[in-house]
Amino acid sequence: MPVPFRLDKISELLTVLAILLLAPMVAAQAPLLKLQKSRADLNLDTNVVHAQGLHGITYGKGGDVSSYPNSLSCLVVYGDGKFVIEKREELTVGKPKVKAAEGTLSADDLQHLKGILDDPGIKNIGTPAPLTLPDNSTIREIESLDAQIDRGGTEQHFTTVKERVKAGASETGGVTTGLDTYLDNGHPFQKALNPLQKWFDGLEKKSKSDFKEAKPQYCAPLNIG
Repeated sequence: MPVPFRLDKISELLTVLAILLLAPMVAAQAPLLKLQKSRADLNLDTNVVHAQGLHGITYGKGGDVSSYPNSLSCLVVYGDGKFVIEKREELTVGKPKVKAAEGTLSADDLQHLKGILDDPGIKNIGTPAPLTLPDNSTIREIESLDAQIDRGGTEQHFTTVKERVKAGASETGGVTTGLDTYLDNGHPFQKALNPLQKWFDGLEKKSKSDFKEAKPQYCAPLNIG
């Protein structure tokens, strides 16, 4: 005897199939937050036009190439609270040491983070204009903060850069003063960014005992300039 056609059963089956198909899409959703702090110390005796990103390589004015140590700390947080922190330290260029820690934020910590990200001061940040180096100066130190925030499917992305530079001799043969100058295109947003940076530092400190050696996956050198 043939089984009667049941529309309600077909509907239930389609619902189940839809959930199964949706699951991988949910898992592949963009992270709530990607945050990276980068730092490079340059011990150079050459005049630098500008750093070509934190790749461990800087091109000098005369075509010289000098290397420098750098360190990166990055964080990826997903909407369900799961997170990964990765730290990369390259004291010897070409030989980075990478460690990573994973965990899940508590409901309160996740809500706290969302409150920070929803602050109007952060929502209104866009990537500032690139820094302009003084003529014939040398970069001594670079710090940067790169953030990607999911705004309901639309990504907010900004990068701030702070540089310590040493003034060089003038093009007409003047003598260098040897004084350091600080350039910071993120200064207007520092008050809004402080809570986010403090939160990141606190999470990194709490995860200290969970760090293990890992392969580089999340941190990436930034192209600056």
